[in-house]
Amino acid sequence: MEKTNRETLIEVKNLKKYFKIKRNVFVQAVDDVTFDIYKGETLGLVGESGCGKTTCGKTILGLYDATDGKVIFNGIDVHSLTPEEKKDFTKKAQIIFQDPYSSLNPRMTVGDIIGEGIDIHGLYKNKEREEKIFELLYTVGLNREHINRFPHEFSGGQRQRIGIARALAIEPNFIVCDEPVSALDVSIQAQIVNLLMDLQREKGLTYLFIAHDLSMIKYISDRVGVMYVGNLVELTTSKELYKNPLHPYTQALLSAIPIPDPKMEREKKRIPIKGEIPSTINPPIGCRFASRCKYVMDICKEAMPKLVEVDKGHFVACYLHHKEKAN
Repeated sequence: MEKTNRETLIEVKNLKKYFKIKRNVFVQAVDDVTFDIYKGETLGLVGESGCGKTTCGKTILGLYDATDGKVIFNGIDVHSLTPEEKKDFTKKAQIIFQDPYSSLNPRMTVGDIIGEGIDIHGLYKNKEREEKIFELLYTVGLNREHINRFPHEFSGGQRQRIGIARALAIEPNFIVCDEPVSALDVSIQAQIVNLLMDLQREKGLTYLFIAHDLSMIKYISDRVGVMYVGNLVELTTSKELYKNPLHPYTQALLSAIPIPDPKMEREKKRIPIKGEIPSTINPPIGCRFASRCKYVMDICKEAMPKLVEVDKGHFVACYLHHKEKAN
């Protein structure tokens, strides 16, 4: 999709994920989404709750089967793998879940939680396995003594560190971070994000970082994609997105970010979004943001705008910035 000299790790092509709720009725959670993820980068994915960003991440990993489209990982289609190939793929791609409380088995010790992937793939045994788990605990800021404890004995931040260690255990090169700090206290969030950034530098990891906190996304991401009701509406570098947002939805989201300086806050103009979010069961024919957009044109209600490159590396799905927009 994007013209760049950077090496592409993952290509997401026209990805769709629909959930059947009854006969001939589907929730269109992800609809025709296309983007690339480069090796060693952090691609942030943002949007309101229910916009499809988590579903997109899980479909990329193969945790959900794609309804249509492709996910190409190092030249291999993730959704065309045999069971044995899928097992091999999980060694390369892992996930850190949002909720550190429900994502850890309460009946397993920390050592068994972290070592589960190691055992499944037969990577280390006996003393080597134990030493590997000790190493992972140290890497995420925990102690050797924690290996025989259970999840309920830890704080939320510590549990998320355990989740990170579990993801790292089989030495993947790609990790989906599914809102990994949203369930944590604000004081702990920065610690976890800084840990993830340190690990990325040390191990050459690639992240898809899913969040609704735009300030956090700006801090950690190299590029940012904005999703709205199952569609990708804007994609560019983090710096460019915050400096020059093009899609009206992106502009409204950014205007809602709190500013620490009260004087600047008074000068900042909030862009309200009025109207109802369209249904993902029966979405409109045209732009899904049309019913809430103050710039809406006739063409916006007639056809879905494509995600096109309007400036170098800056993609937007909006007729306001397309050459073929209505006169």
